[in-house]
Amino acid sequence: MKEVFDFLKSAGTYYLATVEGDQPRVRPFGTVDIFEDRLYIQTGKSKDISKQLANNPKAEICAFKDGVWLRVAGELVNDDRVEAKEHMLDNYPELKGMYSAQDDNTQVLYFKNATATFSSFTDAPRTVKF
Repeated sequence: MKEVFDFLKSAGTYYLATVEGDQPRVRPFGTVDIFEDRLYIQTGKSKDISKQLANNPKAEICAFKDGVWLRVAGELVNDDRVEAKEHMLDNYPELKGMYSAQDDNTQVLYFKNATATFSSFTDAPRTVKF
């Protein structure tokens, strides 16, 4: 999981896919954190993505860097604990102008039953599960 985190962090931007009814939805993201041995992302509860994940927690992210792409598929589980939110916001202090660990909007989610696949055009895919 640390290798997955490091790749996502160094890529800077990854794309998160969710489902809304029968329509896929993809958007850029940049927050990623490891807290209590889990891989977390962050969003706001007022956003459509939060509602989509509440209806269907299955999600996939994809990032590309230096000719390698990473896909992480799994379920995103909401963690409403202040400690988890604080950890994320401490690692992304620029978000503290929009989010607070104590507000009702900040949402952090961790991957459950995740499969990460590193791929390139030159090497065989490699899978990591966490």
